Amino acid sequence: MDEKRFAIALFGLAVAAVTLFIAYRFIAPLTVAVFLYYSTRRLFYELERFKLPARVRAVVSLSVIAIPLIALLSYTILLLLIEARRFIEQYPVAETVGAENSWVGDLAELSNPTFNGILEAYRSGQLDPLIEFVSDQAALLASTLSGLVLNLLITIVVTYYLLLDGSKFHDWLLTFDDDAIVREYLEAVDAELEAVLYGNLLNVIAISIIAVVTYTGYNVVAPAAVEVPYPALAGALTGIASLIPVIGMKIVYLPLAAATAMSPILNDELALLVYVAGFLVVVAIVVDTIPDIVLRPYFSGKTTHVGLLMLAYIFGPVVFGFHGLFLAPIVLVLALTFADTALIRLLGGNTDDTGPVVPRGQRQLDEF
Repeated sequence: MDEKRFAIALFGLAVAAVTLFIAYRFIAPLTVAVFLYYSTRRLFYELERFKLPARVRAVVSLSVIAIPLIALLSYTILLLLIEARRFIEQYPVAETVGAENSWVGDLAELSNPTFNGILEAYRSGQLDPLIEFVSDQAALLASTLSGLVLNLLITIVVTYYLLLDGSKFHDWLLTFDDDAIVREYLEAVDAELEAVLYGNLLNVIAISIIAVVTYTGYNVVAPAAVEVPYPALAGALTGIASLIPVIGMKIVYLPLAAATAMSPILNDELALLVYVAGFLVVVAIVVDTIPDIVLRPYFSGKTTHVGLLMLAYIFGPVVFGFHGLFLAPIVLVLALTFADTALIRLLGGNTDDTGPVVPRGQRQLDEF
């Protein structure tokens, strides 16, 4: 290698190292962007039949996921504020913590929480303790909000341009093809990633619908004292919680059952706890068990084993943090597909004879 080639190679390695460092620094939003890309890519291409420009199709595809999530988050925050105010009014919270945090008592006394009421409270100085408290925590709040906004911006921008230029990046990678090994691997891993990550989204939607119907049906037969509060919101959160391994939906419906049981316990109406017990049994079977047995095999990809995928969901958050829920399945698919395609070819084997085998009884997403 002459000096010119060596200098170019050295420069390329330096650029690659810096790029990998930046990617590692923002691995969480990049991982979520890959998940969103594969979750929305089918819709992006389906919209092509309406003769829409690519940029419009990308915006519409992202909006299908972004708008419901923003609405769900806003609805949750609104309900938390309503319930927090109701809790402050019903229980002596202001007297308990008001001595050290007088702004809690001031908020509890705010009788008109409208825009004009808040403006009048500001003019009268009623909100001064709260403003002082927020000012003291300004650095922490600014750091947290700026980090969230930055990660959200990276996720949206990367997903948007993956939808627009993902095929160009795919074609560029194929320029390094050698004996069709790269092409075979890239096409196999692309199809499997779409099956697994798109299946994740379908699983969340399916469980959310099942949970909403179950919670609403329970409220129809249960007395008012033990009804599930906000069944639509609780069902949507149950579907999202299904992404979390092992405990999954239990972090939603167990606290929900505990909150439902509080009223009969405090009012000495223990006979109503039969409904709460029935609720737990029905949810554990209809929402937590049956979908996991029936739906998950459909949504687990074409060749990736369900058991290995479940282990990836378990170990991912432990090793990588919360974004490991998305990163670990991606790493698993990359590794298994490499072993099933490129590795066999590199070792001189025949992929036609030793190709990936779908476990017996496991259905494929395409069949569904």
